[in-house]
Amino acid sequence: MDNQAGGAKPVAALLVVDMQEDFCPPNGSLAVAEGRDVVPLINSLLALPSFALKVATKDWHPANHISFAANHAGKQPFVDTCTVVNPYNALESYETRLWPVHCVQDTPGAALLPELDEARIDRVIEKGIDARVEMYSAFYDPLRSPRVSDSGLADMLKAAGITHVYVVGLAGDYCVRSTAADAHAEGFVTYVIDEATRAVDAEAWSRCKAEIEASGVRVVSRDSPEVKQLFGEV
Repeated sequence: MDNQAGGAKPVAALLVVDMQEDFCPPNGSLAVAEGRDVVPLINSLLALPSFALKVATKDWHPANHISFAANHAGKQPFVDTCTVVNPYNALESYETRLWPVHCVQDTPGAALLPELDEARIDRVIEKGIDARVEMYSAFYDPLRSPRVSDSGLADMLKAAGITHVYVVGLAGDYCVRSTAADAHAEGFVTYVIDEATRAVDAEAWSRCKAEIEASGVRVVSRDSPEVKQLFGEV
């Protein structure tokens, strides 16, 4: 772990993003290829005493969520987009990709994977609850003037004295990426562990990783010093 200014001891958190049934084969409605394959590494990270806080996130959408193609006449998942307008400020908007219906509240698809070692997770954050906005990040939606949804994650991490954040889970090019970017923006030294995530668009993952690193987040491997020291290997 990088040392903090002034020699203060780093305090790390693990963010396990959206390891849910709908994002994984064989039956997920928005299954990410090889999504379940990252669970053993994530469980090994959850077992470590190196993390002062271990947080899992869940997409927790209402059935009428704006990101579902089924809620837009004539539009198709993966192909089409829609414009999200800030419900409190019509001048602020962004474009979002449309998806199959997934992770609807209180459905089996929204459940965390049974093989995930949930007993070692300290807190579970539910996100994407407001039907009016997309929320890839575990922190908040991308609207700013004003913000519509805030999970309280930033305050939780700061209250725990966290300085370093490690992000794993699904999917690397969407929720993991956005969560890591916001962690960095909140002032945390932030890492994405490459082998502990998978991307929706796997062929574009190399380019996506370069973009993530350009934002100030570091994408590191299981064999990097930043991860090996968590396991006490350096």
